[in-house]
Amino acid sequence: MALLGSALTNEVGLKLLLCPLGSNIVVRTACCSVGIVLPVYSTFKAIEAKDQNEQQRMLLYWAAYGSFSLAEVFADKVLYWFPLYYHMKFAFLLWLQLPTSDGARQLYMAHLRPFFLRHQARLDQIMGFIYGETAKFAKAHQAEIMFARRLIMKILGSVNQIIGGVIQPPQGHTSRAIEGRTERAESSDSDDEE
Repeated sequence: MALLGSALTNEVGLKLLLCPLGSNIVVRTACCSVGIVLPVYSTFKAIEAKDQNEQQRMLLYWAAYGSFSLAEVFADKVLYWFPLYYHMKFAFLLWLQLPTSDGARQLYMAHLRPFFLRHQARLDQIMGFIYGETAKFAKAHQAEIMFARRLIMKILGSVNQIIGGVIQPPQGHTSRAIEGRTERAESSDSDDEE
């Protein structure tokens, strides 16, 4: 009976995902999960494992995904009206990140890399200008930025107290691939001496 329930659940979920006449909310959520949530976790795993090949694969994915997202911002109002647009987007995001298809590498090598190599000097000028203006803005509004930071930290502290310390980091040894191994000082040292 449990096997029948599992098959029924899978069938209902698949019908919701692929139903072109229904709401796009399910397939849009699937796009978000496949396009952002899974790659963020895969990137974390690649960094922590110090796997150079997987890190490069994820960098290529993020370059392809970022370019696609930038294009989508401008085309979304038109593309939204195409039937099955989110289904095609879901399939495209899967193609980008599946290791068997290596879509992100294909897209990068065939389109992104030649584009960036051809326009690199102009893009460097634009990025330099944007960084300079951002630094000027941050320097001019330092007091407001610090106020917003303190406000956010107070809000996060209140939220942490409300949920009862659920967002506590683990105690003891932690290993961070980027920062190296750290050790937390324990307050029990003074208790051992007594």
